[in-house]
Amino acid sequence: MSYVLAFAGFSALVMLHELGHFWAAKKVGMRVERFSLFFPPHIWKKTRGETEYCIGVIPLGGYVRIMGMNPNEEIAPELQARSYSRMAVNKRIFVIAAGPLMNVIVAFAILFGLFLIVGLSSASSTIDQTEPGSPASTALRSGDRLISVDGKRGDVATLGAAISKHQCAGAPQNGCSATTPAVIVIRRDGKTERLVLTPRYDAAAKKTRLGFNFATTHTAVGPFDAASRSVSEMWRVSTATLGALSKLVYDPQARKQISGVVGSYEITRQSFEFDIAQALTVLAIISLSLALINLFPFLPLDGGHIFWAVAEKVRGRPIAYSVMEKASAIGFVLVLVLFAVGLSNDISRLEGSGFGIR
Repeated sequence: MSYVLAFAGFSALVMLHELGHFWAAKKVGMRVERFSLFFPPHIWKKTRGETEYCIGVIPLGGYVRIMGMNPNEEIAPELQARSYSRMAVNKRIFVIAAGPLMNVIVAFAILFGLFLIVGLSSASSTIDQTEPGSPASTALRSGDRLISVDGKRGDVATLGAAISKHQCAGAPQNGCSATTPAVIVIRRDGKTERLVLTPRYDAAAKKTRLGFNFATTHTAVGPFDAASRSVSEMWRVSTATLGALSKLVYDPQARKQISGVVGSYEITRQSFEFDIAQALTVLAIISLSLALINLFPFLPLDGGHIFWAVAEKVRGRPIAYSVMEKASAIGFVLVLVLFAVGLSNDISRLEGSGFGIR
């Protein structure tokens, strides 16, 4: 089921992005010739009015084909006024920007809904569940409250850090046992109990763990607080995304953090298995990241079309199509490089360390 839900989530993001372009183009009077979910070859087509609606077999995106996107396209005289290239610059920018704007709206709507319905989430020191076969599975129970680890008290981050201080001998291997046990004090059924458990190294989490999850508490927030927190979270994700992308040229570690379509899908899928609220949060982050990346000023990205429309406005006359073609070749190479880096990282994670969903 997680595969279906992740695929449905990605498809929805693609469709809503293209729907933004589609709606804006119709709004300003452009002729939309095709609305396609995914890329050709197409397995389903249906024409309604002047637009052909399609579903492709390559699930890597989608597109809206608007008449006149290519200035050299032959257009019947009676339709020329509705072509993309003949429209005013501000209308073209509105149509192109509507796709990323839709992704921003979707991200906000998801986060706002989660804050409003789920509330403000925070981890408690109560054990939610243990993982089968883990050290915790034979000693801890759901509902136990973790009081201290090795005599240290504190929040869940402090308690987790105390557990992970117990290391394996030599280079850690997945499943290796720490050389020293952790002394765990819990509260169960009103009584205090002392347990001695040996953590094991979890390669996906890159630390030693006992194999349990803390329960999550939820604090209700009002609509204004939910909106404010949603905007703050979007700003945090935006600055982090742009910061990471700016380091790609000179920082090898930053390149290792990039995920592609495969990784984003797998993270979403695993999140649906773990917690639906977390999965929706991941989709919101992906939606916002798609908007930001699409606004980079390189063709064939949306930002490239906006850049050349603004350049035309400043210049006072259209830019030669040959110039835009050459620029699009450079942009296409940059997109392919980014895609290749992300795919390479995704394959490495699938074969090795995983994606760290906990």
